[in-house]
Amino acid sequence: MSQHKEQQGFVTFAQNTESVDYLRLAYVQAMNIKSTQKINKYAVIVDQSTAAMITDEQRRVFDYIIVLENDLAADSQWKLANEWQVFNLTPFKETVKLESDLLFTRSIDHWWNAFRLKNIVLSSGCKDYRGNISKVRSYRQFFDDNGLPDVYNGLMYFRYSQESFQFFETAKQVYQNWQTISDTALKNSREKTPSTDVLYAITASLVGAEICTLPTADFINFVHMKPDINQLPDAPWYESVISERDGDMIRVNNLNQYYPVHYFYKDYITEEIENEYRQQQ
Repeated sequence: MSQHKEQQGFVTFAQNTESVDYLRLAYVQAMNIKSTQKINKYAVIVDQSTAAMITDEQRRVFDYIIVLENDLAADSQWKLANEWQVFNLTPFKETVKLESDLLFTRSIDHWWNAFRLKNIVLSSGCKDYRGNISKVRSYRQFFDDNGLPDVYNGLMYFRYSQESFQFFETAKQVYQNWQTISDTALKNSREKTPSTDVLYAITASLVGAEICTLPTADFINFVHMKPDINQLPDAPWYESVISERDGDMIRVNNLNQYYPVHYFYKDYITEEIENEYRQQQ
């Protein structure tokens, strides 16, 4: 029986940790997608313990709830080990995979036409809240040291294809052989386990960045609210700027954010924001 139930949709992982309720972030993200997108089917991938926390209200918003049969991150508070499994778990033939701490401020339905130029598209670079492509490299020194493509896992596309299968199979091999790769093939590698950005950048280098990036479509990225990228203090950005919301639109220092916003600091999602979206359902 095919795993694919529909043509297009969004997927995120939500594995709760001791400090972060990722299920709540996914719930808000799902409501946000229902509010902003015409193509808005949403699947959440959870582990057994997170699945047990899903409320009836959340079930009504999630179109698909996928419980991991093989949770490779069960003993970790940094839930990255399952990322490469998304190819085998998504219920969609075409998937936009998101990190759960990202919100849309307007429709990206037209992006799907650009995505379809490739079988897999990793977002490249990121923007600051002023709308500029970031040139800040303080978070990307490892990428520069190793000549890795400047890709981000926060938003990516793939469709059911041999190229996508090969990409995620390669990502699996990189993850499983990380210590050897880290010790013998990389400069200044200090991560005991690779972040997903690093994992996908190395995978892109191995399969060919030209296969899985679309540099001519420089709009396929997002606003990243890490402090250095925005020349802000090392603290939650919403404490350092004027932060406003008008429906789905997010304003930072009176500037509308027209690209998806990777808000990064999980406490940005307050009960008030959650209730705003709940009332729209």
